[in-house]
Amino acid sequence: MEYNFFATIARMKYIERWALMRNTRAENLSEHSLEVSMIAHGLCVIGNVRYGKNLNEEKAALFGIYHDASEIITGDMPTPIKYYNKSIKETFRNIEDDANHSLVNQLPADMKAYYEKLFFKTNEFEYEWKLVKAADKISALIKCMEEEKTGNREFVKARETISDAVNKMAENLPEVKDFVREFLGAYDKTLDELN
Repeated sequence: MEYNFFATIARMKYIERWALMRNTRAENLSEHSLEVSMIAHGLCVIGNVRYGKNLNEEKAALFGIYHDASEIITGDMPTPIKYYNKSIKETFRNIEDDANHSLVNQLPADMKAYYEKLFFKTNEFEYEWKLVKAADKISALIKCMEEEKTGNREFVKARETISDAVNKMAENLPEVKDFVREFLGAYDKTLDELN
């Protein structure tokens, strides 16, 4: 029997993000998921090292890889539409769940249970999922910063809105506060400044 799961997941590279915005550089879902994965991992490390938490940074990284995989089926729904009202938000959440079930069902039966834990939130890893959500917002903020750095003013309002959301998350998630304070500013640097 042949299974489609990994070939379908590989199509993340064809899903472009920020569809309603003029981009100086297109960003695809694969790139975004990698960045979210790395940031989520880093946030968990901060939590473990600095705040004595016992977070599973490897799981958080895996959650980050698959956190938007449903968009392979749904496409990237622009935020203003996705969160327009409670009814649309709820409907789209159900669509995303259905899409995730469709993806997991492309696996052999003996692998499904493992991957369900990566696609669907559980109480066991509730805090890690919060950090993945924060990493997702931080990644979006980084995209806005990169676009603004090239002179693209299309992302100015998005940066303000997303920055406010990240700062609100930082009120309850000390890992986010530390990441923003210690790492976010470096994304405004040139390659020469980074070296």
